[in-house]
Amino acid sequence: MQEKFKYLNQKDRKTILLLSDDIRTHSGVGTMSREIVINTAHHFNWVNLGGAINPPDLDKIFDLSAEVNKYAGIEDSKVKVIPSNGYGSPEVIRQLIKHEKPDAIMIFTDPRYWIWLFEIEREIRTKIPIFYLNIWDDFPAPMYNKPYYESVDLLMAISKQTKLINELVLEEAAKDKIITYVPHGINSKQYYPIRKGTPEFKAFEDTKKNLFTEHKDIEFTVFFNSRNIRRKSATDLILAYRTFCDIIGEEKAKKCAMIMHTELVSNAGTDLMAVKEALCDPSYVNISFSTARLSTQQLNFLYNAADVTVLPSANEGWGLSLTESMMAGTMIIANVTGGMQDQMRFVDDKGEWYTPSSDIPSNHTGKFIQHGEWAVPVFPVARTLIGSPLTPYIFEDHVKFEDLADAILTVYNLPKEERDRRGMKGHEWVMSDESMMSAENMGVNVIKSINQAFENFKPRTAFDIIKVQDKPKRLVKHKLTNF
Repeated sequence: MQEKFKYLNQKDRKTILLLSDDIRTHSGVGTMSREIVINTAHHFNWVNLGGAINPPDLDKIFDLSAEVNKYAGIEDSKVKVIPSNGYGSPEVIRQLIKHEKPDAIMIFTDPRYWIWLFEIEREIRTKIPIFYLNIWDDFPAPMYNKPYYESVDLLMAISKQTKLINELVLEEAAKDKIITYVPHGINSKQYYPIRKGTPEFKAFEDTKKNLFTEHKDIEFTVFFNSRNIRRKSATDLILAYRTFCDIIGEEKAKKCAMIMHTELVSNAGTDLMAVKEALCDPSYVNISFSTARLSTQQLNFLYNAADVTVLPSANEGWGLSLTESMMAGTMIIANVTGGMQDQMRFVDDKGEWYTPSSDIPSNHTGKFIQHGEWAVPVFPVARTLIGSPLTPYIFEDHVKFEDLADAILTVYNLPKEERDRRGMKGHEWVMSDESMMSAENMGVNVIKSINQAFENFKPRTAFDIIKVQDKPKRLVKHKLTNF
């Protein structure tokens, strides 16, 4: 692990106002926010304006210092959560700045949630800096995000692709910004390989026996853990799994199963049960849905019970279930798009971990084939340009369900011992200083980035004098393909 930053006494720490999901929740943003707080509590004090939809404990303030002390291994953390219906408003932020007196504001999630904050950024940045832990799913570079990126002092990019996007969108202004790579980090005490001799092994075995009460002698398991929304392509996965079962034949398919931990029905997605009933013969295509809220231990059991975790998203900024799966020592299958590319560790023509550039902004065409042993990439066969008024253009990368079925078959054909060996290679890599994908390393990267931003912070002036000139061009200056 990277060398930790030294412990600071509570009175010597800077206080950061964190605008994100409530760190007590289990959303992706909430989980990562919580890990950042825990792994930096020895260096910063935190106030979390915790966003949620109609939280039951609105208008209350919760002191989480004792809980954070327990997990962080210190005695004087200072962490509080202020539940909020949504992410806040100008009036709320003004009040929090007045009463909490933060040294900086840190925001996390899609920039469209922070337009109201960017509109008052000068008011804030005349006194304190704004830090942004940000991600963007795909190219073309979103030139429409330029005002948002200009409105902060630090851009911490979750993926290598996002870092390039920040730099391309800001153009010349990028040299005046601090832009760092801070990948998501997984808590290795919550997600880890379970093997014989592990204290939880018996409980895990008992859980595994009860996973398929209707099906006996399951020898191969596929796992999907994500939301039932269109871009996650859960329907393609169901069709791919059915196709895989047809390829290996009914008798072998009876000893295979797929677990989908997601919502059965979603207005943002579809009715997955209806898809299953229409496409899958239950006499040999075994698909089970897990819809209950699970503890991290239960999720870790599921990752360990699986032979492979699959995420075929057409858009994906990161893909947290892949990192959790790798931390648990389980192989992954993923579409080659967005931040999922980082986790497959493609190797470029110089023998190094692939980093996107303006010439090769994405590896979606298969420019580089070599990758980590723990991954089976599926390259998209179609790229469509979609959009909306707030996001006028963005690519979607689509895989063929047949190619997805072939990827599952590839893992199935590996001996169990080989699947386990490759899964452990993934575990070792996410724990490494190269990947920086453990929670501890994420904390180090956040501290390093924020300290640099504090050192370089120059308060904004009350106003600027701007020469009237032609409207700036917003032409994308990177290749759209790499054929």
